[in-house]
Amino acid sequence: MTAIKSLVVLDCDSTTIAEEVIELIADAAGTREEVARITTLAMEGRYDFAESLNARVATLAGVSDSVFQRVASAITLNPGFAELVDAVKARDGKIGVVSGGFMEVLDLFLPGTGVDVWHANTLEIEGNSLTGRVVGEIVDAAAKAKYLRAWGEQFGIPPEHTIAIGDGANDLEMMRAARFAVGFRPKPIVREAADLVAEHSLAEAISLLDKL
Repeated sequence: MTAIKSLVVLDCDSTTIAEEVIELIADAAGTREEVARITTLAMEGRYDFAESLNARVATLAGVSDSVFQRVASAITLNPGFAELVDAVKARDGKIGVVSGGFMEVLDLFLPGTGVDVWHANTLEIEGNSLTGRVVGEIVDAAAKAKYLRAWGEQFGIPPEHTIAIGDGANDLEMMRAARFAVGFRPKPIVREAADLVAEHSLAEAISLLDKL
């Protein structure tokens, strides 16, 4: 069998990892309950993602940037992630993670996992404390799709050899841009759009690699 060079792009929070990073940071600010409520609305598609992100990040103002290391050490990769990475690499493929979360955390835990490229939001920090604002472009649904296409071009992998994996409304455009869409423990709006639903393990997506 000829190996197919593929690109698999995953959402981060509740897909690549078990946690919602912003909720872990919100623990330090004492705002987790409010942040979790807004996150749920956004992932169900009932709250504009950019607006919801700004509202959640605003509650983090004043938190020390030392929180990033604590959060990174608490992160758990979801079942099957390592197996999926190994399967993609065995086919000379690439793995990307694109997140509505934060580069400050991804930069700490993704190196060494086999992920080739990643992108997320950047938090504004002044005097070693979070300001409650995001710097630059917000990674919303359109941005996720843009990065899937851009990484495909970067690695010379056409759209028909791509898979997108996500769980929430913010992943839908990325999933539409890929050849196959995988919903991992997805919200109902994502379940309807998925070619495959993985309830237990990210390794369930491996079967699609040989269909590209």
